[in-house]
Amino acid sequence: MFKKKKTLPYQINQEIPLDTPLSEITFTVFDTETTGFAVGTKDRLIEIGAVQVEGLKVTNHTFQTYVHPNRDIPQEIVALTGIHEKNVQGAPNALNAVESLFQFVETHHSACWVGHYAAFDMVVLKKELQREKYAFKQPQYIDTLDLIGCLNPSWDMRDLNHYARQFGSKMFERHSALGDALTTAHLFVELVCHLHQRGKTRLGDVLDATRNDYGTTKI
Repeated sequence: MFKKKKTLPYQINQEIPLDTPLSEITFTVFDTETTGFAVGTKDRLIEIGAVQVEGLKVTNHTFQTYVHPNRDIPQEIVALTGIHEKNVQGAPNALNAVESLFQFVETHHSACWVGHYAAFDMVVLKKELQREKYAFKQPQYIDTLDLIGCLNPSWDMRDLNHYARQFGSKMFERHSALGDALTTAHLFVELVCHLHQRGKTRLGDVLDATRNDYGTTKI
């Protein structure tokens, strides 16, 4: 007989009416860094960053933690992210780090998550929880790649800074989880302004846009 998976006690799956104005929703914009892309097998989480967006403004409520991966960090990842072994020594394990992120989300009453290629980051969280025999009920989220695809379907690059430059939004440290979360948050606010100009002002409008075949495939 299979044992039932454990669940974490945090409220990260709020359900709100689809006609809720975006300006009334609190969003958590998040990002992860890992030892590589094979997160279902050998690669592990090494950093989480997040920031709150409230009233369609990026707040100073931020979250950041390094994560001990229980494996080495490849040199190419060190070069890309600047995260060394010394950064993760003494850092929490993946389960404790994800719990802290969920506490952050719950404390700020977030109703929706946002990420740039968020499907990958969701898989990272899911796989780390699965390793500890925890279930992961995926929260509602919006991918900025899908919003970009809605606004301009001809753009198919994934580079975050490229889009931040194109939309004139602020840029922060690249390949830092918190830096990328901040860049994504400012880009998200700019994208929502463009959507407002097209009459898309409510949660349902944006979710409809992200469900079309504009951007990333949800995993």
